[in-house]
Amino acid sequence: MSQATLMDGTGLARRIVERTAQQAADLTARTGVTPCLATVLVGEDPASVTYVRMKQNRSRKAGIASRHVSLPAATTTAELIGTLTELSADPTVHGILLQHPMGHHIDERAAFEAIAPEKDVDGVTLASFSAMSFGLPGFSSCTPGGIMRLLDAYDVDPSGKRAVVVGRSAILGKPVGMLLLGRDATVTYCHSRTPAADLSSVLREADIVVAAVGRPRLVRGEDIKPGAVVVDAGYNAGNVGDVDFDSARERASLITPVPGGVGPMTIATLLSQTVEAAVRQTGA
Repeated sequence: MSQATLMDGTGLARRIVERTAQQAADLTARTGVTPCLATVLVGEDPASVTYVRMKQNRSRKAGIASRHVSLPAATTTAELIGTLTELSADPTVHGILLQHPMGHHIDERAAFEAIAPEKDVDGVTLASFSAMSFGLPGFSSCTPGGIMRLLDAYDVDPSGKRAVVVGRSAILGKPVGMLLLGRDATVTYCHSRTPAADLSSVLREADIVVAAVGRPRLVRGEDIKPGAVVVDAGYNAGNVGDVDFDSARERASLITPVPGGVGPMTIATLLSQTVEAAVRQTGA
């Protein structure tokens, strides 16, 4: 069997951002409103600072205004909720991104829930998860939403397929499973507590594998069903994903590289959903 075709998230993300920029320009021309994404960062975690700066730069390229709120590491949950409530009520802000992690003293769920659902362009609130689960209008968690766009771009129809999601985080594993279920896949969740032998057995029956557990090279090529589609949403030190890429590529039909696969799609989805939020809020 020939090597798997690479799913080019970088190229697809570029095309999505180009369309998003045009949509933003059209909105501004019609209404005078520039879509605005507010980013909120608690503390100065170096990786988070870099990530937020990258999102701001990408926003500008897409015609989206950025507003950054930097809060000290000692910020309390109540203070953070106050900031998010103010941004939710600000008509000039159309999307809100709360960067995490936020520190162990912060009630993360309470903070997320302070974001108005219509501005939850990162798809982190309970309202957004419910919308994803029930197929209702709303915003997807950005990485799961990006994964679905990537599957669509490569004509992967989940209907009737066996999909295995390795991971159960609130903003990646759980929602991507619900999105796949909503597209009529038969979905199995595995996670860090799934015995290795069981994981191997389940993976060997999967037509679609989404690896999102945060363990380098956990998914091995020998456990990939020949012809399966493999989406590696993991990112570990040294640009290593959750899939053993070299061995998995020998058996899969399609596979995402790390980097250059899922990562760019996450940011492209965030920007696309921000412009969509601005369009909805302006009624344009």
